[in-house]
Amino acid sequence: MKIGIIGSGHIGGTLTRRLRALGHDVTVANSRGPASLTELAEETGATAGTVEQAVDHADLVVIAIPLLALPALPAELFEGKVVVDADNYYPQRDGDIAELLDRSLSSSRWTAEHLKGARVVKAFNNIQAQHLLENGRPAGSADRIALPVAGDEADAKRIVMELVDALGFDSVDAGTLDESWRQQPDTPVYGTDLDAAGVRQGLAAARP
Repeated sequence: MKIGIIGSGHIGGTLTRRLRALGHDVTVANSRGPASLTELAEETGATAGTVEQAVDHADLVVIAIPLLALPALPAELFEGKVVVDADNYYPQRDGDIAELLDRSLSSSRWTAEHLKGARVVKAFNNIQAQHLLENGRPAGSADRIALPVAGDEADAKRIVMELVDALGFDSVDAGTLDESWRQQPDTPVYGTDLDAAGVRQGLAAARP
């Protein structure tokens, strides 16, 4: 696939490395501009680009930036795109966002409301970057980690779940974007590297 990655930090950089290793055509962008991505591009064979270049013609776009930076993205670029939301809301970093503080919205629903027309799917937000880089395993492995995947559109969710599998992780359908709070920070599945049965149990055990 042609994949755009917005963000070159821990998760964005890791997905750039992993997805290029799988043979995908990756363009990566960040807030500092393409010149700051020369080293990552040379290491991985990814293309360093602007946000517009990363999204343009992409089959799928990953957003892995601080949540506070998301409203500055040009929402019209993402119209009709499958967008993987790998973000988390951390009040100490992102500031007070009332509807996220009181959990009246999941952070992915908040993201989807900013990116009207995008096909948003929540994934990769609950695993540590080092584990995402190193701990993928072949299908059927006894120690295979599972990742929850939430979204409103079955087809968009299927695309992301297939990508999760290709990266070496089982995927667990975590419901809709409104249910994706069950994989946010301070829930049983956050940062815990559970197997598929454990993820299902953790999602069910989560409390608002």
